[in-house]
Amino acid sequence: MNVHLLHPDRDLDLEVVLAQHSEALSDDLGLDVLLDRMADGDERIRAACRSVLLSGLRDVDEVRYRQAVVADALRAPEVFAQLYEAIVAGLDFAKRSYSGLFRDAPDAIVRRAVERLQVYADVLRRLRQDTAPVRSGMRSEGVTMLFELFATQFDEPYLGEVEAQLEELTFPRGVLFGARLGRGAVGTGFQLKRPRAQGWLSRSLDRSGASFELAERDDDGIESLGRLRDQALAEVAVVLSQASDDIEVFLRQLRDELAVLIGAARLHEALTTKGEPTCFPEVVGPQGASQRAEAQAVVAPRLTARGLYDPALSLQLADRAVGNDLDADGALLILITGANQGGKSTLLRSIGTAQLLLQAGLFVPATAFAGSTGGQVYTHFGREEDQELRRGKLEEELNRMRTIVERIRPGDLLLANESFAATNEREGSELARQVFRAHLDLGVRVVAVTHLYDLAESLHRTESSRGVFLRAQREEDGERTFRIEPGAPLPTSYGQDLYRRIFGEDPSGSSTADDPPAEDGRDPQPQGGA
Repeated sequence: MNVHLLHPDRDLDLEVVLAQHSEALSDDLGLDVLLDRMADGDERIRAACRSVLLSGLRDVDEVRYRQAVVADALRAPEVFAQLYEAIVAGLDFAKRSYSGLFRDAPDAIVRRAVERLQVYADVLRRLRQDTAPVRSGMRSEGVTMLFELFATQFDEPYLGEVEAQLEELTFPRGVLFGARLGRGAVGTGFQLKRPRAQGWLSRSLDRSGASFELAERDDDGIESLGRLRDQALAEVAVVLSQASDDIEVFLRQLRDELAVLIGAARLHEALTTKGEPTCFPEVVGPQGASQRAEAQAVVAPRLTARGLYDPALSLQLADRAVGNDLDADGALLILITGANQGGKSTLLRSIGTAQLLLQAGLFVPATAFAGSTGGQVYTHFGREEDQELRRGKLEEELNRMRTIVERIRPGDLLLANESFAATNEREGSELARQVFRAHLDLGVRVVAVTHLYDLAESLHRTESSRGVFLRAQREEDGERTFRIEPGAPLPTSYGQDLYRRIFGEDPSGSSTADDPPAEDGRDPQPQGGA
């Protein structure tokens, strides 16, 4: 039996080795906030969701297949939660029952396998019963096939017969078996027999055939009889153990794939409950495993968004996050400049998170979104200075970029947040310019935030044919709207606005105490990024 909920042709592999930069990517995009909400304290769900987010799909058909499955999970989240809970409870109960000495003896193996199979039969019945009311409303291929399997393979006549046979294998009337005498009067050809159905009185009075009774303290006889019983049970022990193992593998696989769907449903509920929009993105890219390598190099990147926001930020705010529109189809470079704390870094994280969610086959935080599947997503964000003083900030930045350069490939996405700002503007601009152009020439998509005007102006002048240039919006009174709009770089980041807000006067010394506050009376910073 196969699950095939998250892949059309295989089961989910949670043992896949994640890329070495996955930890930095998760930290830079704030994925822990999303994972905490998806898991709600369940570490198994957290681990499954993390693996799926950080090992994205590249084939468009696979993305669309998973999107349809996730959409079904959002239609009936309580049903998928019930399935998960039933499986977890059953597996935990079966695991707890695995105790005692002599677990490798055939009679112990049979007893253990029968106990497990009885528990699993109850779980399979729950799967069929819980999915029956919603089966006709499911639309995805993955969910429809799985629920159909529950209905047809685990129907009541079948499970009833299984449970009846398992009850017989508890041997309530003792173990009845036949054998032949082989060479040296050694027993051979041991075979279990099914006892005739008869009452206890009939069994007590039945003395047909040769029989004997062991003396009460005949330890040698008891041991010999035990060896005969084990030989009779050896074959059925193997069959029952294999059957219980097979069903357990199926249930564990189903549990792990359901964990991802439950995590997605929880995240969706958390966002939509506070009024945030979500959508399943329109996806373009390579189709079919045989075409991925060739198609990846020629598919033009697509990135169009309406109302795109950072879900991790939204989950930490009481109000809704500010969404932004983006039109960057065909662009290899997106350069974001403008006012300090105007939402530039927030948009950068929004783009990165949306790309991961798209390639995971999940919904994205936007009212509308269209994007292309790609390869890996890399981040080059600022880090705290080395406390052990082994290297300076610039050296640390250069070393991290070298690691990225060694691994990045055409079609990958690089998110750069104030790269090389640790040195002066001239040197930082030149370093970033050379690095960004090398990536663009390789076919890597680059989304960068910078306050280096030398860098921004030169890229705007020379890379407009393959780039989109955005600027953080600023009101005339210095207020930040946290909206990003198309615009050429400006030679200022309006740092004086922050100075006035903090010190109550502008850098020249004139007071601004009478400047009007924000409309809601709050500091405008919570929405912002750099």
